[in-house]
Amino acid sequence: YFFAFFENFFVPILTSGGLAAVSSSFFAALYSAFGRYDIVHIHAEGPAFFTWLPKMFGKRVVVTIHGIDWQREKWQSGLDSKFIHQGEKNAAKYADEVIVLSKGVQDYFKETYGRETHFIPNGVNRPQIREAKLITDHFGLEKDSYILFLGRLVPEKGIRYLVEAFKNVKTDKKLVIAGGSSDTDSFMEELRKLAKGDDRVLFTGFVQGAMLDELYSNAYIYTLPSDLEGMPLSLLEAMSYGNCCLVSDIPECAEVVEDKALIFKKSDVEDLREKLQDACDHPEMVMKMKNQAADFICEKYSWDDIVKETMKLYRRK
Repeated sequence: YFFAFFENFFVPILTSGGLAAVSSSFFAALYSAFGRYDIVHIHAEGPAFFTWLPKMFGKRVVVTIHGIDWQREKWQSGLDSKFIHQGEKNAAKYADEVIVLSKGVQDYFKETYGRETHFIPNGVNRPQIREAKLITDHFGLEKDSYILFLGRLVPEKGIRYLVEAFKNVKTDKKLVIAGGSSDTDSFMEELRKLAKGDDRVLFTGFVQGAMLDELYSNAYIYTLPSDLEGMPLSLLEAMSYGNCCLVSDIPECAEVVEDKALIFKKSDVEDLREKLQDACDHPEMVMKMKNQAADFICEKYSWDDIVKETMKLYRRK
C-alpha cells in the first residue's frame, strides 16, 4: 500500500504482535523521507499515519484514500482502529494533495476536516474475453451457468446476505464465491456453515491469472452486495468483461453503474433474493445489460484519463 516512485526498495517488517502493516509503513516512510524523491504517494489510511515523516524532510506528499477503512467491521475496536483513524486525520492535515475514489468520501473529508480533495477514481482497461476451460476442468462451470461474487471474504462485502438470499432462489445456476479470507478464517467458516445443505454454492478460494479471467468472462451475472466500499475495482473489472452486474444501492456502487446494472436495497435479503430470481427468470434483461456494460465502463473509467489527472497533481506547486 505504500509507494515511492522511481526506485524499488525493500523495508524490514516486524511480524510479531500484529505489527507487520505498521512497521512496513513506518520504514517505507522513513526510507522515502531520506531518499532522492520529489514525490511520495501513499495509499490507504493506515500507511497515511506517517504522512508527516516524508513531509518533514521536504517531500511533496500525495495520499490516496481508498475508503473509510476504520469503519470496516474488523477495525471497529482497539488500537488498530485508532491507528487507522489517526492516519486519516494525518492525511487531511499534512498531505499536499489528497485523492479520493468516491464522491461520498470526498464529501466526508470536506464535512469532517474542511479539507478539499480530488476525486480521481480507479480505472479499467478492456480485457480479453476467455472461453471456459480451466473453470470447467476444476469446477465444472460452463458459460452463463453461475452467479459470481469475486473479492475479499470480509463481512462488509455483504456475502452473508448473498448466501441467504441465493438459498431461496429457484434456479439451476450455481453461486460461485471466489476469493480468499482476510486475516482470519472464522468468517470463511461462518459462510460455509451458512451455505451448508445447498450444493449449488461453490467456494473456489483465491483465484488469479487465467482462472480469474475465465470466471469474469463466463458469469451469468456478477454481484457485489456490499454494505461498505471505497471504489470497488472488482466491479469495474466485472463490467469491463461485459457482465450484467447486481449491486447494493450504496453510493460507491450506484455511482459507478448508473443505470447500466441491477440494484437492490443494501442489506435487504428479500430484495436481493427478488433481484436474483428476476435475473434468473429473464435472460433477455441480463443480455441487455451485458451488451452495454463494457463500452460504458471502459469509457467512463479510462486509465488514460485517470493517469493524466494524477500527473496534474504531481506537478502542482
